[in-house]
Amino acid sequence: MQPVSEDDDAPHGLWTAPIDQVLTRLGTTSSGLSSEEAARRLAAHGANRIEPDGRRRLALDILRRLANPLVLVLLFAAGVSAVVQDPASFVIITVIVLLSLALDLVQERRAEAKVEGLRARVALRSTVLRDGSAAEIPAAAIVPGDVILLAAGDLVPADCRLIEARDLFVNEALLTGEAFPAEKTVRTLTPEEARDATGLVNAAFMGSSVISGTARAVIVATGRATELGRIAGALHRPAPPTAFAAGIHGFGMLIVRLTVLLVLFALLANLLLERPLIDSFLFSLALAVGLTPELLPMIVSVTLAHGAMRMARKEVIVKRLSAVHDLGAMEVLCCDKTGTLTEARIRLIRELDPTGAESRRVLDLACLNAAFETGIRSPLDAAIVEAARIDTTAWRKIDEVPFDFERRRVSVLVERDGTRLLVVKGAPEDVMRLASRVQAETDAAPRPFDDDARAMASDVFERLGSEGFRVLGIAWREVGPEHDHAVVDDESDLVFGGFAAFLDPPKESARPALAELARLGVAVKIVTGDNERVTAHVCGELGLAVTGVMTGDELAQLTDEALAARLETTTLFCRMTPPQKARVIRALRRSGRVTGYLGDGINDAPSLHAADVGLSVDSAVDVAREAAVMVLTRNDLGVLAEGVREGRRTFANIMKYVMMGTSSNFGNMVSMAAAVLFLPFLPMLPVQILLNNLLYDVSEIAIPLDQVDEETVAAPCRWDMRFVRDFMLVLGPVSSAFDMLTFGLLLIVFDADAALFRTGWFIESMATQVLVIFAIRTVRPAWRSLPHPLLAAGALAVVAVAVGLPFTPLGAWFGFVPPSAALLAALAAITVAYLAVVEEVKRRFHARHPLVAGPAAQRRRSSR
Repeated sequence: MQPVSEDDDAPHGLWTAPIDQVLTRLGTTSSGLSSEEAARRLAAHGANRIEPDGRRRLALDILRRLANPLVLVLLFAAGVSAVVQDPASFVIITVIVLLSLALDLVQERRAEAKVEGLRARVALRSTVLRDGSAAEIPAAAIVPGDVILLAAGDLVPADCRLIEARDLFVNEALLTGEAFPAEKTVRTLTPEEARDATGLVNAAFMGSSVISGTARAVIVATGRATELGRIAGALHRPAPPTAFAAGIHGFGMLIVRLTVLLVLFALLANLLLERPLIDSFLFSLALAVGLTPELLPMIVSVTLAHGAMRMARKEVIVKRLSAVHDLGAMEVLCCDKTGTLTEARIRLIRELDPTGAESRRVLDLACLNAAFETGIRSPLDAAIVEAARIDTTAWRKIDEVPFDFERRRVSVLVERDGTRLLVVKGAPEDVMRLASRVQAETDAAPRPFDDDARAMASDVFERLGSEGFRVLGIAWREVGPEHDHAVVDDESDLVFGGFAAFLDPPKESARPALAELARLGVAVKIVTGDNERVTAHVCGELGLAVTGVMTGDELAQLTDEALAARLETTTLFCRMTPPQKARVIRALRRSGRVTGYLGDGINDAPSLHAADVGLSVDSAVDVAREAAVMVLTRNDLGVLAEGVREGRRTFANIMKYVMMGTSSNFGNMVSMAAAVLFLPFLPMLPVQILLNNLLYDVSEIAIPLDQVDEETVAAPCRWDMRFVRDFMLVLGPVSSAFDMLTFGLLLIVFDADAALFRTGWFIESMATQVLVIFAIRTVRPAWRSLPHPLLAAGALAVVAVAVGLPFTPLGAWFGFVPPSAALLAALAAITVAYLAVVEEVKRRFHARHPLVAGPAAQRRRSSR
């Protein structure tokens, strides 16, 4: 970061001037702006976003599509047709281009609008003072001069100067690269101090997150005028491709390779047979169009958008469309215990001294710590304050050492009547380790914390854990009146007071949800900072089988290879720090598993970023919600199980289009390329190939709406190019074989000339190519799985058009002639026979190549 200049929106002087002058220069007060003034500034400065609005101008959208290589090929073909005075080809190619552009543009815009609506439901919101009172508004609506309130877990929405700060620590790693939180104060800086970004201790910047404490701050810059906005170009790196994007790319490359081979083959064959150059060239271009699934982008975007809307109705909000596929492919779900498996309605049940006796002293000390803590507040703090109900007004807070996930404890320095105490609350193992003395309820004074006393305290701790209690250790030490600042080193030579035991009952909905995830083939692993005994107790009550336990201390001793070897047999990862949680997630991903992580706290952000599918809840802290690609509007594993089903349904519908394009469509194009070797004429005119392709695509538009069999959603499923290739190599030749049968019928039985041959094959090609969707769309026998009515109607309508077109004047314009009733009957018989053979071949193929086998089976298949 560099300090801003006097000419910038957030002048250098705003960091070095007294805060009252800063407020004056920004035209605001410590109570914030009025709603009217904020609206005026929003219009002047624009939305508080670094990236421009995702909605593009219509003209730019059209130009982007015209630059598509496929569209350029079509436009080139249309131009050639116009030059050689072939009006039929020119018109049909132009119509295809216009229809394709319009369909893609309209459907994508509708999908964008739906997804933007979903994102708005979970967009970042900030607490702002408007009209003198606090209000929660979208972060995009924040303007310079706004006064915001910050607390632990918040993302800083824009660059701001601090007005008030209390024990404020901020993570600025995105801007400075420094992993450790920076402490912030309200003091005025000298110009020398303000020259270095790391010296701006009185400011907080967009993109940073509040680790602990509270603050009030005035916004000095928004959007692209922020420090993050200034360096956005330098920070921007292309995101690594998702599993879904990689699958789409792999399929596209497969089609490109096949297209190049077939087109070169057809062009070379036509030239060797000395056919007209222009006709041969247009025929080859038409083959390229016929082989390319130009509607795939539209089918993908519409199918994903429909999936996202269905998932929203299931209370899962999708922020990135490709995550719909990733959720369906998820093989392992990692989650915390609290709030996911338990009710998160924590109650303080017992306060025990180190001997196991009830202790009022422990309750009072715990309450002092919880009441004065201003860092990351947890449900445990609320439970302590509610249970204790003591008057803390006689005490005065001096300082605090905020909680962090490495120390796993928080300390407050408080004073009453001249006596100062450092009260420590945290993980019992760590608190006991730092204590040198102990005081039971019956002890008049502290005594040494010797081996016997430690053994007794450890027994109490283990007993509480085995009974399902979540436990905190409580300790203290008295310090002198000159001790006015608390630091981590003060957490030593403590007096151990005992334990606070909490109960968080398991969720009633968790047991059936875990069972449903197991039926869906999703393994659940618990990755938590909590004690292993408590976690195992909860899992036992919910019926989640525990095959192995690993603690954070054990993990720290393992190499990546050793960790990978233990992943399969480990269910519980306990007492984990945030970096350790993320390490577990990355190890699971490296093993080839599509991994999801469900979390809602500050400590969950690294794991949410590391996972294939980061999941949070709408009640989570800002940092977690922003890191997640999906947000649950209800914190319930049952909701997630429904989301997994929807993800798989969405992917299954995309695969239907892919399988269509790599079977009958591919087979027909191969037949057409091969036919040029023995036919004295082109098997189809270029314009007829293009019409065939257009009608075929129209018949597939309703695929995103189609139903999906239960078998298809029974296990994780993701892109498997080996499966796609094998399906093409098995079903494609079947289509080509029936094309050859049709050639023989037309040439030998009906003695067809060029026009009748093209007409007959056009009808057979359309019928087989379109009606095969009824077989391919399901792994069941076609008659046992009904398609969506719109898909069925579209397919039958397109076949009817193909049969009826030669009998119309428009058919003659395309070069068709009316076929006889006998020929139509023969073509119908060939189509029925083809569909029957496809049904049997499909059954055998799926028996050997199950699409729903899941990633594990796919990895085994790929290794063969």
